[in-house]
Amino acid sequence: MTSIAPPPPELALRVHGVSKVYRLWSTPAARLWVPLLQRLHGLLHRPLPRLAHRLQAVVDAHLHYHHALHGVDFSLHRGDALGIIGLNGSGKSTLLQIIAGVLQPSTGTVSVHGRIAALLELGSGFNMEMTGRENVMINAAVLGMTRGEIAARMDDIVAFADIGEYVDQPVKTYSSGMLMRLAFAVQVHVDPEILIVDEALSVGDARFQAKAMTRIDEILQRGTTLLFVGHDLNAVKSFCRRAMLLEKGRVVLEATPEEVITEYLYHIHADALRQRQRDTVATARRLAHGFGDGESGVEHALINEMDQHVSVRYGQRVQLALTVRVAAGVAAPQLILDVMDGKGLQITGRRIDLPPADAQGRVRLSVGFEATLQKGVYRFRMRLVDAPTLEQSVMLSRQEDWLSFDIVDDSRARFTGLFPLPMTIETG
Repeated sequence: MTSIAPPPPELALRVHGVSKVYRLWSTPAARLWVPLLQRLHGLLHRPLPRLAHRLQAVVDAHLHYHHALHGVDFSLHRGDALGIIGLNGSGKSTLLQIIAGVLQPSTGTVSVHGRIAALLELGSGFNMEMTGRENVMINAAVLGMTRGEIAARMDDIVAFADIGEYVDQPVKTYSSGMLMRLAFAVQVHVDPEILIVDEALSVGDARFQAKAMTRIDEILQRGTTLLFVGHDLNAVKSFCRRAMLLEKGRVVLEATPEEVITEYLYHIHADALRQRQRDTVATARRLAHGFGDGESGVEHALINEMDQHVSVRYGQRVQLALTVRVAAGVAAPQLILDVMDGKGLQITGRRIDLPPADAQGRVRLSVGFEATLQKGVYRFRMRLVDAPTLEQSVMLSRQEDWLSFDIVDDSRARFTGLFPLPMTIETG
């Protein structure tokens, strides 16, 4: 019997060989006369090579090139969610601006299939003299909405922004938070086919941030393609199925969010280690399921006498057996043991003061608890730190995605949320 393969998913975005180079001039006047010297260099290159060489030296002294992106290549299909992370200056925002059409690439192409909503520099296109309502109408029209669609969604946009009667006041009277909330509300109500988010989830207070997260989750449930950039690693884990690490304008890794975040944190830890030990040769090293200084970390770990993963019933005992190596000279070793949910969000954790190590520099400990959690998959993150005080903690190793467990019982009838909170309930 011949099987028919399903059609390939529809392409939403294709970025091919995109590079961005900025020309940096020594002075404003150099923008005028340096191009003239470049033309003279071209004319004199053959007849007067020595003079042409001197002209080029002058040009090189007053014109520099900054390569923000180098040959970035990736694609997204309908419904994909890609998170892009990297240190400041890695080219993340430049890449998003090119995809959104704000910037033009120096080389390469970007193919977009569908309406884009880009949460970039929120409110930057608003007219300060117009009212919030007028700015909503203009901004929504620019994003491709018809007059009828704008009228139908105006009340929802105003309610979502939560700025009250200020919507009919000039935007110049708004606080920066009100301005960004209104701009955010417009973008998430245009029914985008591709949503680009750049640190926009930090808009407003905690209540508005929770509402923003819920709204983006609703948009994604409709099959919208997401391109997310930010330093909130938990948001990357929550929203994205793939992730990409940018470093100095180059893609160094594209994989699952967990793998990319581990690599990102490895680079951060390596830099911190080099700064902390400037007088010695100090580099971060790969450890089992993580990284560290190579001298300290968890060497061996079991969960309920199993190597990696177990399934348990609600309330059943979860027992960890850990062997931790602690380097000589670590004054106040602590093991920070965190429990993470299926999206990588921390739900609880403990700081464990480690006793003196044995002659081989090892500490063995057992950690146990009852699995009174909601049905789902949970995993552990283990960080070994030297912590004379909470404020002076220095990370020696970080390991995760090693031990995990899943709870098979559905406990929604017992409690809501992830775990029960002891309560005293009295009725009249």
